[in-house]
Amino acid sequence: MRASLETADIAIVALYFVLVMCIGFFAMWKYNRSTVSGYFLAGRSMTWVAIGASLFVSNIGSEHFIGLAGSGAASGFAVGAWEFNALMLLQLLGWVFVPVYIRSGVYTMPEYLSKRFGGHRIQIYFAALSLILYIFTKLSVDLYSGALFIQESLGWNLYLSVILLIGMTALLTVTGGLVAVIYTDTLQALLMIIGALTLMIISITEVGGFEEVKRRYMLASPNITSILLTYNISNTNSCNVDPKPDALKMLREPTDEDIPWPGFLLGQTPASVWYWCADQVIVQRVLAAKNIAHAKGSTLMAGFLKLLPMFIIVVPGMISRILFADDIACINPEHCFQVCGSRAGCSNIAYPRLVMKLVPVGLRGLMMAVMIAALMSDLDSIFNSASTIFTLDVYKLIRKSATSRELMIVGRVFVAFMVVISIAWVPIIVEMQGGQMYLYIQEVADYLTPPVAALFLMGIFWKRCNEQGAFYGGMAGFVLGAIRLILAFIYRAPECNQPDTRPSFIKNIHYMYVATALFWITGIVTFVVSLLTPPPTKEQVRTTTFWAVKNRNVKENAAKGELYKVQEKSILKCNENANHIIPNGKSEENIKNIKPEDINLLVTCRDDSNPVISVSHSEVETPVDCYSNGQAALMGEKKHEEETDDRDTHLKFIDWFCGFKSKNMNKRAVREIEEETVCLQMLEETPKVKLLLNTGLVCVCSLGIFMFVYFSL
Repeated sequence: MRASLETADIAIVALYFVLVMCIGFFAMWKYNRSTVSGYFLAGRSMTWVAIGASLFVSNIGSEHFIGLAGSGAASGFAVGAWEFNALMLLQLLGWVFVPVYIRSGVYTMPEYLSKRFGGHRIQIYFAALSLILYIFTKLSVDLYSGALFIQESLGWNLYLSVILLIGMTALLTVTGGLVAVIYTDTLQALLMIIGALTLMIISITEVGGFEEVKRRYMLASPNITSILLTYNISNTNSCNVDPKPDALKMLREPTDEDIPWPGFLLGQTPASVWYWCADQVIVQRVLAAKNIAHAKGSTLMAGFLKLLPMFIIVVPGMISRILFADDIACINPEHCFQVCGSRAGCSNIAYPRLVMKLVPVGLRGLMMAVMIAALMSDLDSIFNSASTIFTLDVYKLIRKSATSRELMIVGRVFVAFMVVISIAWVPIIVEMQGGQMYLYIQEVADYLTPPVAALFLMGIFWKRCNEQGAFYGGMAGFVLGAIRLILAFIYRAPECNQPDTRPSFIKNIHYMYVATALFWITGIVTFVVSLLTPPPTKEQVRTTTFWAVKNRNVKENAAKGELYKVQEKSILKCNENANHIIPNGKSEENIKNIKPEDINLLVTCRDDSNPVISVSHSEVETPVDCYSNGQAALMGEKKHEEETDDRDTHLKFIDWFCGFKSKNMNKRAVREIEEETVCLQMLEETPKVKLLLNTGLVCVCSLGIFMFVYFSL
């Protein structure tokens, strides 16, 4: 018998959404058009606590609650390895990647590739790959996991739930959803962790403690006789009903079907480097830090938080199997379909089932609201970033003369196109990876992302790596990975009681070993082609490699005297204009307390070159910023006509605020040096702070290694 939401729960869900919409309206009324611009400016001064929480929330969505708990129910501790791996890779981001991104003065990942290698080919390849991954691993999975929650709590049809979710997301977006997300993100994180911890305590108490969880999990098999009597099933065969013998180990034998340890360390890790160190969603948050110390502090905090999912998501998933073995561990495809609508397995319903059965009335409604709200904020940010990537990195290159109105329409149409493809893809997700959604995400990512990780690592660590090498290496890896992905969809794993007739190279070679091969093939092709072709220019590697972080020389030392004068003038101008409200909503009192270096961080003048190929965007006007604000115009685009009085007042205000008047090249050169000086200031750390951060690094990495060893022995 399915538990359903009580009236009190539904009232809490409704109240939560009314509150979010009110916040949306309030934000629209207060901040009007400069919402995202203001947010982005404020973002340049974010502290480590805010970014650390934001990193955790942006990663842990409803698909984690469904997928991680589901894999915990199906195969034990193994899936927790991804979380402990992320704990280490976050430190790689903070200590290696972010210093390079700050030194090179970039805001987006395609922009970094364009600056490091030159040309447009790699930029378009990366943009296209990001869009494919957004549609097939993020959007469709988010829709499916949210729909599963609704299906479990209200008993609705899966596709009706998907359509309802998209409708609600659209409604929230219209009422200032992006602003509402900004305001509610931290609240959601807090509620999510409190709700999940509460559920963990309730469920562990129900079972009798952690040691009892491990003992009873190994005995959690369904009662086949009872199931055959209860359900009208024509097929009486059963398969995969007992827990796996090594379910309590994390890293397993090299031939294991879930996590073979050589495949995980050599293949999964490079694939995860893309997500944690080169994916726009994650990196953009860390780049919003005040300086490098706050950036490193945020990755340390997120690293410690990544210890939680193993205990608040994976363990409850295992407890769900202990308590509801007859449903979660369904005995054959026919039984599975009757329980949860998927013939591949029902492990995905483990977490929602636990919420519906164990959580008290009231808290249950709050948990559902948080899950759905987290999912909707995910959808919203995916819609925004994907349409921005398509409009500015792909469409704008094809149609250079596109008007802002045309770009806006193209962005909206592309969102609709993505939604249609995602809904059509849901049935495939339901059947992939034996119904384990989290492993489906990893499999698709492992076929497509190792080449990108190889390109970023080689671009950062090897100065000789050039555009031709990176392009041909990336394409070789992409083509091989795409072929293997297509074959995985053509030759689908048979149902558990059917013979496996797939070719042996698909049946016997784990996707993590394929990821290992793709990573090394990309690296070798890039290495060979780079050596056979001319080296990159000095300017391409001056600020874009790991070794450049140590080099603190500004481009033209001779211009320093002029630079300081310009800085002084801009600071004076900002102080003169302090009685006006600046875009991020700071009032006169705040401005008085701002130090000159903060003004450097908050204000950079416009760069009039095309943002798609520009050396660095200003903080005020990133493409994401402009597009999310409902104006898809490339705001930094060079104006061919003379400036007229009817120019956009928003742009005029930014120009006035920056004190930007002349367009001559000397001042632009000075401005580039000024921006580079600001980047160098951001990279400075005091010895005490450095020691503290490095101590934190040793602690968090030691903790990660300890967790791997403890759960693998």
